[in-house]
Amino acid sequence: MTYQGVLTKMDTEFLEPIQYYLVFENDFLNMNQLLNKSITIRFVKYQCLNCGLDKPIYRQGFDRQCFFETARAGDWIMRPELSTAHLDKEDRDLEYEKQVQLQPHIVYLANSSNVKVGVTRKSQVPTRWIDQGAHEAIEIVEVPNRYLAGITEVALKDHVADKTNWRSMLKNDIKDENLIQWRDRLKQYIPDEAKDYFIESNAETNLEFPVNKYPAKPKSLNIVKEQSYSGKLVGVKGQYLIFEDDTVFNVRANEGLVVNISVD
Repeated sequence: MTYQGVLTKMDTEFLEPIQYYLVFENDFLNMNQLLNKSITIRFVKYQCLNCGLDKPIYRQGFDRQCFFETARAGDWIMRPELSTAHLDKEDRDLEYEKQVQLQPHIVYLANSSNVKVGVTRKSQVPTRWIDQGAHEAIEIVEVPNRYLAGITEVALKDHVADKTNWRSMLKNDIKDENLIQWRDRLKQYIPDEAKDYFIESNAETNLEFPVNKYPAKPKSLNIVKEQSYSGKLVGVKGQYLIFEDDTVFNVRANEGLVVNISVD
């Protein structure tokens, strides 16, 4: 069977194991059902997620011009502490920024390659943890806007990592941590503006990924350069497809590419 469409990050369902769906405009694939099957991925063209044109993707699924113009790629996306909608101050599109920034946000700890701090909208729990390949996570604070979450993350980054080592995550080279102890240890570093939002009592969330074989030495697939790749799918973790020959393909990092996928 053959499928074709523009890549966007895989949709997920929080089950045991997590269910992954690659969604195209008129079709979708349940990636769990493709485990142990041979798949061929072919690059077709670009399709910017903003303007829809066949222009090289710059970042986050957008061509260069759209990346610097669309509200969906403002600096506050990656750096929540730069959010200004709570001040009624526009970055690129105040209506959109209010819609996204002025809603409950979570500051969390996740363990994917190591314990790291992160920020997400409350509505994106546990999706954000799944996308990062975390096998365990816990909320620290729940605040009413993105700015408060951002300044809390900045304060905690002095005491805990804020990046994931994708190779360690994919190799499953991780150890279990007591995230409740981590949460309680970091409480003292929460900024005064967010202290009242600390979550005193909650449990870790554990996540199980559909992986039959972890790669010993992950090799990242550049489908634009290679044009075509074939391999047996043996797992899905984070937003990565894992193949038997240790090739891994980051779906989210390739948003905006139109691909043809055939399943043998």
